[in-house]
Amino acid sequence: MSSHPSSATSPSGLKRVVAAAMAGTVAEWYEFFLYGTASALVFGQLFFRQTDSPVDGIIAAFALYAVGFLARPLGGLVFGHYGDKFGRKRLLQLSLVVVGITTFLMGCLPGFDSIGYAAPVLLVLLRLIQGFAFGGEWGGAILLVSEHCPDNRRGFWASWPQAGVPAGNLVATVALLLLSSNLSEEQFLAWGWRVAFWFSAVVVLIGYWIRTSVDDAPIFKEAQARQAQKAEQQLGVVEVLRHHWRAVLVGIGARFAENILYYTVVTFSITYLKLVVHKDTSQILLLMFGAHLLHFFMIPLMGYLSDLVGRKPVYLTGAVLTAFWGFVGFPLMDTGNNWLIMAAITLGLAIESMTYAPYSALMAELFPTHVRYTALSLCYQVAPIFAGSLAPLIAISLLNEFHSSTPIAWYLVGAALISIVAVGLTRETRGKSLHQVDAEAAPRIAAGQAAPVRQGRSLA
Repeated sequence: MSSHPSSATSPSGLKRVVAAAMAGTVAEWYEFFLYGTASALVFGQLFFRQTDSPVDGIIAAFALYAVGFLARPLGGLVFGHYGDKFGRKRLLQLSLVVVGITTFLMGCLPGFDSIGYAAPVLLVLLRLIQGFAFGGEWGGAILLVSEHCPDNRRGFWASWPQAGVPAGNLVATVALLLLSSNLSEEQFLAWGWRVAFWFSAVVVLIGYWIRTSVDDAPIFKEAQARQAQKAEQQLGVVEVLRHHWRAVLVGIGARFAENILYYTVVTFSITYLKLVVHKDTSQILLLMFGAHLLHFFMIPLMGYLSDLVGRKPVYLTGAVLTAFWGFVGFPLMDTGNNWLIMAAITLGLAIESMTYAPYSALMAELFPTHVRYTALSLCYQVAPIFAGSLAPLIAISLLNEFHSSTPIAWYLVGAALISIVAVGLTRETRGKSLHQVDAEAAPRIAAGQAAPVRQGRSLA
């Protein structure tokens, strides 16, 4: 399992690659977090007909929040196909620009009072385009790093694009916090939130500029050359589903615990703290800022730990702890004490980092290079349709129905069990060479066989 000589980039070059991958991830997650936060704080009041219950508007906004996830798998497949064919960098640049444009336009949309039902319709359209482009980001960013870094440090280095998620959330939280703390509730609702969306143009330009300085990894160029010599090539997604379907099931199932916990803690908790605990917007955003800051450092730490002890031990520990967070986190929030609320959010994100950090390296080590972008995008983007996209909607509906956080806690238990089974049945991949992954896949694909299993038990 030693590093192949062509697979590792020099330390200075690797840092540039990591910066390029993170720059786009930060930019795109800045924009995605803005939408989630605005759904909880603004969109329910601005883009929908108002009823006697404020919860109705929030439910409608979260339903639209889920719509964006529906377009992500299609975007992942399209970007993955062309990214496997023409290169990771080109497609990453395109996805970044499209997400930036749609986010800027969201900040320009008039509300329901101005254009009626056209307001939510236009919001849905922009959300679908944004989700389509967002579907191509994660897989490309992870592979840009995974295919450049040493095999024995992949968990650490590949976790840095993952850390772009809390970094983007931090930037978005700071922007919203500055606006909400300096404006009245009426001003923030009327125009303040739009400034944060318009600022996305600056964030995207910075990310795009940084990404121009890197190139695709040698291992990808080798695979690209081999594929070009083949007389007949299968469509990437067809090959993935035909020869690697077990690994796809692992990749989708593994996301349930992480994805549902994340959107419960980061998106739904804003609504919970607003409606149940009666915290004001500035307080909530300040609490989120502290939690995101710790989350940023926890992700590479857990990635590093997965290089030492393995992907599975770190992931499974996090999945087990996910099952318990709801029974601890919500009671801590219910106290109304800011320090205990901060502890609840921080604990949730610390647990999430144990499942999120190893995921990127694990997925890169399960699929061969010539379909890796397609496969990773498929796994990463399909899972949220059934997991994270619905988490805020399910959580607010359960709260509205039962007036208790306990059903939400049991919902997290179910998510954790799915991921425990998926990851528990796969093989350990720590330190595996990507050249070895390619070499093992070649004869199986030629023979028309699916990926092997660990005797009688493993899915991938």
